[in-house]
Amino acid sequence: MTDRNSEPLDLDDDALRGRAVAAARGDAPFDILIVGGQIVDMVTGEIRFADVGIIGKMIASVHEPATRSDARTLINARGAFVTPGLIDTHMHVESSMTTPANYAATVVPRGVTTTVWDPHEFGNVLGLDGVRWATQAVRDLPLRVLTLAPSCVPAAPGYEVSGADFDGDAMAEILSWPDIHGVAEVMNMRGVIDRDPRMTNIVQAGLTSQKMICGHARGLEGRDLSAFIAAGIGSDHELVSNDDLMAKLRAGLTIEMRGSHDHLLPGFVQTLNDLGFLPQTVTLCTDDVFPDDLEHAGGLDDVVRRLVRYGMKPEWALRAATLNAAMRLGRNDLGLLATGRRADIVIFNDLSDFEARTVIANGNVVATSGELNHPPVVLDPAPLFDTMKIAPLAVDDFRIKVPADITNADKVRVATIDRPRFTQWGSVEADVKDGFVVPPKGTTYIAVAHRHGKVDSKPRVGLLEGWGTWRGAVCTTVSHDSHNLTLFGGNPEDMAIAANAVIKAGGGMAVASNGKLDAILPLPLCGLVSDAPMEQVAEQFTHIREATDAIVDWQPPYLVFKALFGATLACNAGPHQTDRGISDVETGKLLESPVLGSA
Repeated sequence: MTDRNSEPLDLDDDALRGRAVAAARGDAPFDILIVGGQIVDMVTGEIRFADVGIIGKMIASVHEPATRSDARTLINARGAFVTPGLIDTHMHVESSMTTPANYAATVVPRGVTTTVWDPHEFGNVLGLDGVRWATQAVRDLPLRVLTLAPSCVPAAPGYEVSGADFDGDAMAEILSWPDIHGVAEVMNMRGVIDRDPRMTNIVQAGLTSQKMICGHARGLEGRDLSAFIAAGIGSDHELVSNDDLMAKLRAGLTIEMRGSHDHLLPGFVQTLNDLGFLPQTVTLCTDDVFPDDLEHAGGLDDVVRRLVRYGMKPEWALRAATLNAAMRLGRNDLGLLATGRRADIVIFNDLSDFEARTVIANGNVVATSGELNHPPVVLDPAPLFDTMKIAPLAVDDFRIKVPADITNADKVRVATIDRPRFTQWGSVEADVKDGFVVPPKGTTYIAVAHRHGKVDSKPRVGLLEGWGTWRGAVCTTVSHDSHNLTLFGGNPEDMAIAANAVIKAGGGMAVASNGKLDAILPLPLCGLVSDAPMEQVAEQFTHIREATDAIVDWQPPYLVFKALFGATLACNAGPHQTDRGISDVETGKLLESPVLGSA
């Protein structure tokens, strides 16, 4: 078994150091010698010819080219570039809808050797057991996974109900585990700023553990941003503009610049180029990568590739993904090609496409020409099954019933959730027919049903504005962050078809239109993940995308397919539909029914 918990002290083993010193002197051969390549120096920014000698897990020498040839294994890097392994500072394996083993098998051959995983999706469904399974699932992988303690389970307590509830005591317990490396993104921003006792205890557990505390500071500025940081939060990936990037850099946060919001990256590159240097607090992350994107484009390597395409120097993009990330993690053994550092090394064919020729992790050649050399160890996923605690639903469950005290009204006023992503309150007048609201033109149904067996599973139904005209319905149990059964649709009939298909599958996604099921992606592990091969999951997800594209016309950058998964993220500012109704954490409002009264 790989003992990741001994890192980085494992490099101080006397026998290992002794062997490395002897090899560096030239008195003993290297285990591995990389020759003929140019190294990308993360300290000086140079790209220079040098050879790299490895002993066990350690880089024993970085020396002038063609001066040594004594090694048990010789790797020819001629024409290529040698860099440290890439480090993804914030991500969720579950967002790729595959198991940790399949995730590792996909990203390691592309040059990613370390990830920082927030398993709050598993935590929100299965609680401590879900987080414990996550830590066990990554122990024997060729990918170094630094698992964090989910801080917001649920993300908006009192406004939604997930499958578990982590308070300060639960956080302290998780943080005491040796294979937990810090507090995952703190998303309940209002709770932190207002010193809500629950969030104060959760953050204090992180401070007491002396492990890093990661943030989620979307839209925070001025006094609120200062208060959030003063509470003990150290990083943010929720950038919304170039000005936001600069404000958070000036505030001293570590920036986890994420690839999942591609429309912002060109502006960030320009802002950093105008600054004239890369701050050491800029790191890179993927956050969420859908399975088809992961399969075809990659993970953090794709973020690096796009940043360079948008005009960032390759040396900067790589430094953000290696040395800067290692400094954020407090891992002096990672992120640098230098004597005494850990032998996590990638040989890229070039600095534009970043195609990995060879990947070395912990001194072992783990991938060659885009493929793992050995299949990853797979942990039994049995504990993740059977999480859909919800009975089949009827068509009328997806209609908005007029409250009993105003059933005689011909017209009613209905609260709406206006705009994707940056939501705001709205309202419309609607006709009433047979006791139900008739959705006005320009509105879309959204429904969320509790599926964890903690409270009633009656769908709470609302209306969206600014979501286009829907010609069918989409159902998903991947619905951040409580991951209840969530539906979007133009009519209750298709919503019921999609919902019942997902319930029968044990979780996942489905699309229905014209009274029939168009596509389904079963995700039977926590309703989030499939243990099928990565290619199969990617193909099924592509079918879901295509079927959804056929029933709604997207309007980037906010009305996009990705918006479906964050529409219930109740910790963010503005109204959001949850399994309890329409919630707004900023105003403290929670409407079980969107019907406000007669018109």
